[in-house]
Amino acid sequence: MTHYEQLDAWIDAHFDEQVRFLQALIQVPTDTPPGNNAPHAERAAELLDAMGLATEKHPVPSGLVQAAGLETITNLIVRRTYGAGRTIALNAHGDVVPPGDGWTHDPYGGEIEDGKIYGRAAAVSKCDFSTYAFAVRALESLQLPLHGGIDLLFTYDEEFGGEVGPGWLLKNKLTQPDLLIAAGFSYQVITAHNGCLQLEVTVHGKMAHAAIPTTGVDALQGAVRILNALYAQNTLYQQVMSQVAGITHPYLNVGLIDGGTNTNVVPGRVTFKLDRRMIPEENPTEVEATLRQVIADAAAQTPGITVDIQRMLLARALQPLPGNQPLVEALQKHGKTVFGEPIPALGTPLYTDVRLFCEAGIPGVVYGAGPRTVLESHAKRADERLDLQDLRRATKVIARTLLDLLA
Repeated sequence: MTHYEQLDAWIDAHFDEQVRFLQALIQVPTDTPPGNNAPHAERAAELLDAMGLATEKHPVPSGLVQAAGLETITNLIVRRTYGAGRTIALNAHGDVVPPGDGWTHDPYGGEIEDGKIYGRAAAVSKCDFSTYAFAVRALESLQLPLHGGIDLLFTYDEEFGGEVGPGWLLKNKLTQPDLLIAAGFSYQVITAHNGCLQLEVTVHGKMAHAAIPTTGVDALQGAVRILNALYAQNTLYQQVMSQVAGITHPYLNVGLIDGGTNTNVVPGRVTFKLDRRMIPEENPTEVEATLRQVIADAAAQTPGITVDIQRMLLARALQPLPGNQPLVEALQKHGKTVFGEPIPALGTPLYTDVRLFCEAGIPGVVYGAGPRTVLESHAKRADERLDLQDLRRATKVIARTLLDLLA
């Protein structure tokens, strides 16, 4: 039996345990917002320690967490040092968007039906807590001489930009890997991704009684003009195509609107939050400046309207670094063997924490247990789910890749 086959056999033999581990992680909510995620880190550390993976807990100072819009964060590191050589980091995030409506399964149940596990973060990305942990355990079961080390990084603010998750770990030199694999999907190796700019726009008018509306300034009317101008940008964006396979064109989404005080009152304030996805070829500074100008020009069409714009998030695009080739080649080779089909290397319209590592000069890719597409996973929708066979096979691919890189 080859070493690869021994890895596969160990993962098969321990797969029920791996599924129970994932169920236990799903059963501790990490809705972000509000972002009270330290309790999940405590539970994850307890489970990891029980498997022999000694876990460091790194609570982030409360002032930094609250400034990021969250409540509590404890980031986790499991360090496995085997000797001189390169360190491979494996990073998955435990924070998730709230479940929302429409579920037919308990979003915190980890229920299994027809070979799929259901729950918020089943596919993105508590699943890769288990993928990475069990791949490391499989690797160590071989008891081979290894060179280098592994840092398992389990962080809790990907939904809010990563700055107090992996960004904080990197800034404080708590992890200094040579290569990185971050949570992703099983059927492609992601080497590039979009950037994301999020702005909060507050439109100010003047409140008035609805019986005498001319005594006020309608903030909603001003907001509508601004929104129409912003949505018109999406037509222009379709003419700007990325050269990165898997990425199409820029786009803009307004995801949240709030304003007004009552039905019989001219609204004096309307706030909305927008999300602008940037292709790797775009300059974030120019993108933000253009959006601010579009908003200002539209606001000027309604006399008496003023606008405040606050940047909430700037996540730069992931640009592939040349040093990522050992990761790409190993994951593609073993993915093809385990999944029985070619595994492409391409870009994705999502944005991830990987960009923070690449900005620090650490080559990284996105690969994990998720399904073929975001749509298939139901990520950020009701009944998020993961095919357990994808979890099994992705764990084998990661374990084989670690063997190639460290043996």
